[in-house]
Amino acid sequence: MAWFLLILAGILETGWAIGLKHTEGFSRLGPSLATLACMVASIGLLGLALRDLPVGTAYAIWTGIGTLGAVTLGIVLFGDPATPLRLACIGLILTGLVGLKLAG
Repeated sequence: MAWFLLILAGILETGWAIGLKHTEGFSRLGPSLATLACMVASIGLLGLALRDLPVGTAYAIWTGIGTLGAVTLGIVLFGDPATPLRLACIGLILTGLVGLKLAG
């Protein structure tokens, strides 16, 4: 259950990272409220997951999921560059996350 909560928290971290782009400096009410809701839910779920998971592993995986999601959605939604080096670095992050899961 803790891993499910952690993965959901990471997905919500991606939501608030992408949401920040749409808030336009928190000047748009709807996107700002949605972004803040994702922030609160993400931190709350991370806190629940930390009841059963080591803090270093959980935090690294939480931020890693958020990073992977934000980079991927940046490429898909905003036309961010998808250079071979950038994609290789994303692969390294993913490899690290899988390694932390297997080692923990």
